[in-house]
Amino acid sequence: MKTLFSVLLMVVLASGNAQVKTGNGKVVRYENFKSDFVTPRHVDVWLPDNYSEDEKYAVLYMHDGQMLFDPSSTWNKQEWEVDETAGKLIWYKKTQKFIVVGISSIAKIRHSDLFPQKPFESLSKKRQDSILNLNRDKDTPWFGAKVNSDNYLKFIVKEVKPFIDATYATKTDRANTFIAGASMGGLVSMYAICEYPEIFGGAACISTHWPGVFDAKKNPIPKAFMAYMKKKLPSPKTHKIYFDYGTETLDASYKPFQQQADKIMKEKGYTSKNWMTKEFVGADHSEKSWKERFQIPLLFLLGV
Repeated sequence: MKTLFSVLLMVVLASGNAQVKTGNGKVVRYENFKSDFVTPRHVDVWLPDNYSEDEKYAVLYMHDGQMLFDPSSTWNKQEWEVDETAGKLIWYKKTQKFIVVGISSIAKIRHSDLFPQKPFESLSKKRQDSILNLNRDKDTPWFGAKVNSDNYLKFIVKEVKPFIDATYATKTDRANTFIAGASMGGLVSMYAICEYPEIFGGAACISTHWPGVFDAKKNPIPKAFMAYMKKKLPSPKTHKIYFDYGTETLDASYKPFQQQADKIMKEKGYTSKNWMTKEFVGADHSEKSWKERFQIPLLFLLGV
């Protein structure tokens, strides 16, 4: 049952929200969700058809929420089609019932929010500074602010999740709480399950951007990520982790790094029961590619 406070909070946060078009179920948008940890941003909650307060639902938290449901509002007119894919899997009883919480990113500071912070801070100060000074182009830095993923995860765990659990009919335990994203979202999903193993029982790391940046000379970043995973991967007895990558555009550089990560997964005791890595030949680094295979991580993490 919702508390009076949660109902009032839901009304306040959802007031004046823009409509998000969906092909299945419905999306409730909380505009500029306030936070003590990060810049406010939209939080979208997808509810499947026939959502009922009389049932309990697992929860999948996803990054880059603005790219998940409605191509009419995305920068490249692509979307993951999360609503269609999730809705079909639930309808045909291929997965347990779940809701999706899409957390929007802010373009200017996306890299800062999603770059795993502890691996970054394990680098020398000189190397950190050189990475922070990298530019996408002549006038646009990769990092619009200092690396802030520890606060970004606090935002999810300490602010968004409590609100979702108070407002919706959710299963609140680790075994029914998942996190997923692509590219930098794949990196921060790996980071999330390592930093909060008591919160997240599974992570889908899609087209994981192991290089971290694109043009750092003698790039030390992947090595830092691998060292972090060796120290912090959670127990395979209680967690499931999915990785994948394509072979075109940005994804073409990921295979050797993913193979290093796979070696660590095996060393930590992960098997086919709790870990999957898949290569998709011909797939590029885009929402179009991710939507075509999104059912695979959903079935792996939430399948019945």
